[in-house]
Amino acid sequence: MGSATEAPGKAAVRRPLSRDVRLFWCASATDALGSQASGVVLPLLLLGLGHSAATVGLVAGVSTAAGLLLAPIAAVPADRGARKPVMLWSALVSALAMGGVAVAAATGRPPVALLLGAVLVERFSTAVYEAAAAGTVALIAPPADSPRVVAGLSAADQGALVVGPALGGALYQASRALPFVADAVSYAVAAVCVGALKSDLRPGEEARAVGGAAQEPKQGAPGVRAPADPRRSRPPRPALRAELGAGLALVRTSPFLRLVLIWTTTVNGVIVALYYGAVFTLQKGGHGGAPMGLVLALSGAAGLVGSLAAPHLAGRISAARLLVTVSWLLVPLAAALATVRGPWAYGGLFGVFCLLMPLVTVVLQSRAIQETPPALQARTGAVLSSAVGGSAALAPVVAGVCASRAGTAAPAVASAAVLTLLACWTTYVRVPARGVAV
Repeated sequence: MGSATEAPGKAAVRRPLSRDVRLFWCASATDALGSQASGVVLPLLLLGLGHSAATVGLVAGVSTAAGLLLAPIAAVPADRGARKPVMLWSALVSALAMGGVAVAAATGRPPVALLLGAVLVERFSTAVYEAAAAGTVALIAPPADSPRVVAGLSAADQGALVVGPALGGALYQASRALPFVADAVSYAVAAVCVGALKSDLRPGEEARAVGGAAQEPKQGAPGVRAPADPRRSRPPRPALRAELGAGLALVRTSPFLRLVLIWTTTVNGVIVALYYGAVFTLQKGGHGGAPMGLVLALSGAAGLVGSLAAPHLAGRISAARLLVTVSWLLVPLAAALATVRGPWAYGGLFGVFCLLMPLVTVVLQSRAIQETPPALQARTGAVLSSAVGGSAALAPVVAGVCASRAGTAAPAVASAAVLTLLACWTTYVRVPARGVAV
């Protein structure tokens, strides 16, 4: 979508993105690439050290839960004005943690407690970084550029999904420590990029309070009142519990943000369930790990194309029409996955699914940035990301239960039913948000 007042069908005037936007994109892209490279081989490292699949699942589950719990807490200091320090130090801590994993992997057989501790520290720090970064786009880019910036960040994630696993696998073949070295370097690069940002990453009210206090005249000047103590002039801080719940309260009271929450949470949960349904089906058919790599590569490449195309389409098609159209197109794709068995068919259908999904998510996320007050950007973003992460964590369990009780096609059938309900809801709901009313 272009600016808030831009009519559908009229292309936005392109102008170069700012230096800070490019730095923030570089930080996000390198971070995503390093995380994908190390994440794909961490299970291989644990299994290669003789640990069981249950241990691998425990590490993955605990680290995911840690991120979901920490994100809303970390968003509070970010919205208070400490966004840049929080991002900088969390990236540095993540770099040290992954460096520790690399050293441990290179020195023989490290105890699982050491690896788990390092991975948890990295996941904690990553959750803190992502929570603080959630409000950065609104502070470094004008509203008209939000779709392009969000699309670029989404494209970086999709590109990392394509390149990262292959890079991690190649590095792991050379040395099992190298993927974690690459991840540590990627965090260090992200820290350097964040440190080089020149934009004021504090909310407007916080920046004005600090700036205004610094410009008060000195005490004792004739005819001029003594400056007020900045600590007394600022409104009192609300209780921590109220601050933690501020993002949730905004999402609950905003019809548009509720739409973003429901749509993104449902669709992300569905795509994870469909992926695991594909795993179950291909495994039952005697296919190995390579076909799933093909499915991931095709879906990641398609998602990259969809992310890059999203801002161009958003300037020409109304957000409401795009939302409803994509919601209905996803239904037959999910249903078709219940009928296919080969990896190429799965890869093709997943590719179309991942091509369409960013067309809506980029528009919704960029509009959510514009609809959220600056002082609530991180907390609101944490609520949305935690909901998406929760659905992604629950989806494999649901897919496994469906497949074990009703067959490997059941996850796709259930997903198609859920998407049908979502499409009906998006067709008939009314959202009083600028340019996004359905």
